[in-house]
Amino acid sequence: MSATAARTLAPHLTRTALAADVRGWYPASHELALRINDVYVRVATNAPELHAKLTRYFGEFLAPEVAEHGVPARADVIRVTAHEAPRRDWGLPFTAKQPDAGKRKIKEEYLDLPDGRLVHKRLTGMLFAFGRGDNVAVGPCTANDNQVVNFINNRYLELMLNRGCLLGHAAAVSHAGRGLAVAGFSGMGKSTLSLRLMSRGATFVSNDRVLVERSGTAAPRCLGIPKQPRINPGTILANPDLSPVLTEEERITLSALPPDDLWHLERKYDAIIADCFGPGRFVPQAPLDALVILNWRRNGEPLRVRMDKAQDRPDLLPAFMKSTGVFYLPAPGGWQQDPGHAEYACGLAGVPVIELSGGVDFDAAADACLHFLSTGTL
Repeated sequence: MSATAARTLAPHLTRTALAADVRGWYPASHELALRINDVYVRVATNAPELHAKLTRYFGEFLAPEVAEHGVPARADVIRVTAHEAPRRDWGLPFTAKQPDAGKRKIKEEYLDLPDGRLVHKRLTGMLFAFGRGDNVAVGPCTANDNQVVNFINNRYLELMLNRGCLLGHAAAVSHAGRGLAVAGFSGMGKSTLSLRLMSRGATFVSNDRVLVERSGTAAPRCLGIPKQPRINPGTILANPDLSPVLTEEERITLSALPPDDLWHLERKYDAIIADCFGPGRFVPQAPLDALVILNWRRNGEPLRVRMDKAQDRPDLLPAFMKSTGVFYLPAPGGWQQDPGHAEYACGLAGVPVIELSGGVDFDAAADACLHFLSTGTL
């Protein structure tokens, strides 16, 4: 082990020292710039293939003007470096992050340092270091580009949470000047419904995570992240607009499966919005005019649609509430602990909750949602 490597493993390890060492070992020279609403993200990597993957994934959020003109004055800027490197044993006293309810496998472990935090992914060997605006990913980045994407998005989420936004576990779309967040208990199909609405003319706002932003007495806004839908084969086969996601061979093989097998098949594909629906259909902000909660079952019953005030349905709020997670470090103005029911009810005050219950029916659900987006009523 080199003297530099030994220093990074010493008891007085800091995020600053580790970041400096990693950048010295694996200098990053391939760069891209993104714009997410009013925030700029500058990413650098030493891996050309990873650079190409990130450029394609974030295609509609690229900000090429940054290379020529720089970032506008007073704009918030997030900087991330991603370093392709062999997997290694860091020899550090990580603490295991306990899995979510219903899951057993421990996937992440973390170590808090005087100036930040390290998160280590046990399955892939990826290490992430962050704190005080300095963000580093190191390990087999190209093979785990989805984790690099999530790390970039998590840096944006952290910034917005520290502005006081609420985090929601939801997808979101907009249409005719109105916006909907679509949440649901596990496996209910929020991405599937959002993409059905896309096929009927809606604009994509976010997948899987949304931020609720309130400013004084103004109506809340829904802010998204540039995360492409990650969907299962059944969703793809049921929506012709998603045909670019599968090869013809995959389509033939998957089409032969029984419906129940398709529903339970654990295989995910990234659906790049621009490839499936054309450019300009992914805009990560919209008014938050309603929160849709999928609370249905595959039981053959007809769909039931009910609209209430958020504060009158505390039983539904857990479907939307999302822990800030191990990748969040609070700053002044942020959440020192995860917000609870009261904070979510307050943040969603005045926003109607539309519960979709009864039997699963994506077409009828899309009809109801599109009617609301077009008219403001059910």
